[in-house]
Amino acid sequence: MSHLVELTMYQISQLFLLPTLVLIAALFLYAFWVLGEFLVLALRRKSGKGRPLLAHFIRQPRLSDDELDVFAHKLLENQRIASRVTPMLGLVATMIPMGPALKSLSDGNLADVSHNLTIAFSAVILALIAASITYWAVNVRRRWLAEELLEIQALRGANA
Repeated sequence: MSHLVELTMYQISQLFLLPTLVLIAALFLYAFWVLGEFLVLALRRKSGKGRPLLAHFIRQPRLSDDELDVFAHKLLENQRIASRVTPMLGLVATMIPMGPALKSLSDGNLADVSHNLTIAFSAVILALIAASITYWAVNVRRRWLAEELLEIQALRGANA
């Protein structure tokens, strides 16, 4: 009975390899999209533009601090999720091929061991690169949004 449970768990876990690899590839591409968006925003900020929170406040000056904070969180939500989920998917994509790699090793099939380890390590490397890019961009943008909140408070103080 326990062998059936183990075999079933193994087979189910193998079903998740392809979707996990596809998600990692999509998040890898998304990370470079985020990086491009970040660079454009950085260039716009140097010219005095590129302040989405301040622009939102100017359009709706009666927003409370809490509403502005929620809007700031919304601006970073997808990037924050990507920076957190991508390393987990990398770990999943590393562990799934390890089972077949170990089985191939015990069977003496070094070609399959190499193939499975290549998948495992490639996936984790791409996932960590993607997570690093999005994590960095999110943290710098979080600081920029905090600076914008201070600017908004200064504007409110000047208008009071």
